[in-house]
Amino acid sequence: MDLGPHAAFIWASYAAFAVVIGLLIGWTLFDGRRQANALADAERRGLKRRSAEAANDRRRA
Repeated sequence: MDLGPHAAFIWASYAAFAVVIGLLIGWTLFDGRRQANALADAERRGLKRRSAEAANDRRRA
């Protein structure tokens, strides 16, 4: 495959894309775990989610 005189730019673009996508996936996984831990900590301390209360109110109605 001959990419011509712009081969370095093309390969650098693909590499930058791969790095950015990898960082976004890693950040999403990290933040998901952080949010799950924060939620578990809040529930351990006895705090309840407002969405859970709203669901209970709808069931009673």
